[in-house]
Amino acid sequence: MTWKITKKRGNFRPVLHYTLTLTEYERDLALPAVRIQSPIPKPPDAGWAHCWPGQNERGDWRPSEFHLLMTPSHKTGEASDSLRLPWRADNAYPEVERAFAMLREAFEAALAQAVDSAPLDLAGSLETSEAARRHMAPALAAQRLLRAVRP
Repeated sequence: MTWKITKKRGNFRPVLHYTLTLTEYERDLALPAVRIQSPIPKPPDAGWAHCWPGQNERGDWRPSEFHLLMTPSHKTGEASDSLRLPWRADNAYPEVERAFAMLREAFEAALAQAVDSAPLDLAGSLETSEAARRHMAPALAAQRLLRAVRP
């Protein structure tokens, strides 16, 4: 898991860029994508790259929506995304690291469950039982005798 937060000077909102990559071993376990609701607030009008003073998160705002984070599935093996973060004067986003720690914990639980599912290579065979052979023996002997006397 790698992430980076970038922000332009001024009234621009920061953007969180992240990439999650599964190892070959994790892909071989056919791990499902793991999704969590993070503690990262989704700003109002999240499509806007800016937030002016007194508006949205720079006004009287309490977060009501939070970003979802998701690991990639075993089929793709990698996921990248960019999320807009709320504007903050101090540029502090401690919930980002907390969110990725939560995602890692959920992913590791799925990983442990997959690892605990042991491999199986089961084969078997059965031969004709003694009782069936005794039952078939007279018919088989008769068939062989008839073949021997037929021209």
